[in-house]
Amino acid sequence: MSTRAIDATVLETLMAAAVAAPSIHNTQPWRFGMRAATRSVEVRLDDRRVLPLADPERRAQHLSVGAAVFNLRVAAAHLGWDPVVRLLPEPAQPDLVATVQLTTPAGEPPQIGRLYPAVERRHTSRLPFTGRPVPEPVVADMIAAAQAEGARLHSPDYATTRRLLLLTAAAEERHHSSPAHTAESRAWITAPGTDLPYGIPLTALGPQDASGRVPLRDFTGPLPVLRRPDVRFERHVQVALLWTSHDRREDWLRAGQALEHILLTATEQQVRTSILHEAMEWPDLREATGLAHRRCSPQLLIRYGYGPEGARVPRASA
Repeated sequence: MSTRAIDATVLETLMAAAVAAPSIHNTQPWRFGMRAATRSVEVRLDDRRVLPLADPERRAQHLSVGAAVFNLRVAAAHLGWDPVVRLLPEPAQPDLVATVQLTTPAGEPPQIGRLYPAVERRHTSRLPFTGRPVPEPVVADMIAAAQAEGARLHSPDYATTRRLLLLTAAAEERHHSSPAHTAESRAWITAPGTDLPYGIPLTALGPQDASGRVPLRDFTGPLPVLRRPDVRFERHVQVALLWTSHDRREDWLRAGQALEHILLTATEQQVRTSILHEAMEWPDLREATGLAHRRCSPQLLIRYGYGPEGARVPRASA
């Protein structure tokens, strides 16, 4: 599909793709505006949807908004444009984290436009996977997706995977021992029948792993009445560590774009994904997730595999 006029239909396509991006606790911490004169979409942080305890530096918020920027790029390429991104373009406006200018491509639009069908199909899966290994060529495509956005994706060996999962479990233990942290995360859970465009519906939460191998975030805390019965998850857990060389705001935005590029690449290959961010919310545990053989700033873990599709969660209109 190719178009050059920016009309209401085009804007609706761009915004629908942008807000389909994953965000921590489904906070959707973004705002968008259009500069008609330059054909640029402005992407801003939304100060109303923050997590002071889980994300005090707003790193995860930047990752979330970076994912929305990537979806904007995918939709723009799908519509026939070459999206030109500027990160942090106005130092005097710290909430303005990116502009995406819709330019006419010199040749064919960017190849990321092929990922557009995956934008609507991508959903976080909090369910057990089958344990069938994802083939190396698919993992290599996910690694290449991260590199294309200026980030790195590390596929660890068995021992490192176990260490990363233990660090995630340690973060979950800390979370549950803190009433304030538990209350903050539970505040983003919505009850059945609640017509809210943000947060995670209670019905979309998955079970916990009865074996304890997969430490998924337990949003309900010490309220077992709200939890599904525990079930056994996959025995051989596949995770990958997304990291950057530096840890600045620009790096967080690049990592967010890399995250969504990875997730859409996986979705295109029928691979399910979920995000393990727990260890990144505690400075010492985050540091411990780093790679011993090189300097890196860990951003999050991605669990991936084959299994049922994740549940849909609500989206607000842009």
